[in-house]
Amino acid sequence: MEPIKRSHWQTYLIEAWALGTFMVVASAVVIVVQHPALPVRAALPSTWLRRGLIGVVMGLTAVGLIYSRWGKQSGAHLNPAVTLAQWQLNRISTPNALAYVAAQFVGGWLGVALMHGLFPAYMTHPDVNYAVTIPGPTGVWVALVLEFMMAFVLLTMVLTLSNSRQLAPYTGYFVGLVVALYITVEAPYSGMSINPARTVSSAVWANDWSGWWLYFLGPTAGMWLAGWLFRRRYRRLHGECRSMTMHLSGRPNGCATYQVLWWSEETPENQ
Repeated sequence: MEPIKRSHWQTYLIEAWALGTFMVVASAVVIVVQHPALPVRAALPSTWLRRGLIGVVMGLTAVGLIYSRWGKQSGAHLNPAVTLAQWQLNRISTPNALAYVAAQFVGGWLGVALMHGLFPAYMTHPDVNYAVTIPGPTGVWVALVLEFMMAFVLLTMVLTLSNSRQLAPYTGYFVGLVVALYITVEAPYSGMSINPARTVSSAVWANDWSGWWLYFLGPTAGMWLAGWLFRRRYRRLHGECRSMTMHLSGRPNGCATYQVLWWSEETPENQ
């Protein structure tokens, strides 16, 4: 197994920063929208409207992180399930994947820790509860299936769009739209996580581990299947162009078919 290179540490820190920022914004918007002492909740009595507002803010946050200068440098995985799927596709090496996952968990935890330090009374309020993700009244099995399906659809969309010359530049905007829709429509059933690190970041502080396992199993399995099916179709269409190696893998793939290259040791500006 190749060692982690010193030049990659800045990229790992970016992944930590990205999910940390996402959790800071998630905590802040849940406080503003859901806390009964603040005016937004009284102005928007509809839970659908409040979730829609949260969804729009988090969708825009995702877009901002993806298209930020730092986000472009790391690929803006923000999610261990995404990183593991990219590892399966040979787009990231094993040491780099492990470092990404560790950074995502640490960054998410630090983001919630920051909000807890700044606004402890708001974060601990039952209507905020550290923006924790827990299964809804339909139970853990419905939540598991929905987390799996959402993750599968999201990564299938990302892989399809990001390997299209015409649509690749807009992939991040589609991600933001899907995140907004998921939060608005699906959140009452599973809490809408599709991200193990996002769930753990809140659960640690809320000390609420309700159905925690499904937020590991569902998103990881859904994205893994999406990656496996995409790679199978990709090989069928492009023959011997098999490796799909890119993005921190450290090895060129020599494939003439269009692929998105977020970061590569072979590009001069990153050496």
